[in-house]
Amino acid sequence: MAQPLSPAQRRHLRALAHPLKPVILLGGKGATEPVIEELRQALEHHELVKVRLCAEDREGRDAQARALCEATGAALVQRIGHVAVLFRRSTERPTIVLPRNP
Repeated sequence: MAQPLSPAQRRHLRALAHPLKPVILLGGKGATEPVIEELRQALEHHELVKVRLCAEDREGRDAQARALCEATGAALVQRIGHVAVLFRRSTERPTIVLPRNP
């Protein structure tokens, strides 16, 4: 599981994610194993990705975002509407520098 992000780290990651487009689009079948594997690869390569969720209601979108985080070991930076921003530090070549925890 990802270690929790401080408010300053979340703010920094939200700013970095603002210009990004969704990399992963969940379809009607939701978070299938191929989608989760693609998300793992995207997180390893980019570290910070946007995911477009497909559930109709807020609780469903929250549940999808939580399931993706649990399956990939990523931290949820934010979820607005149908878009979630996930962060997981790359094991091979980390590029995003986070502010230090207070």
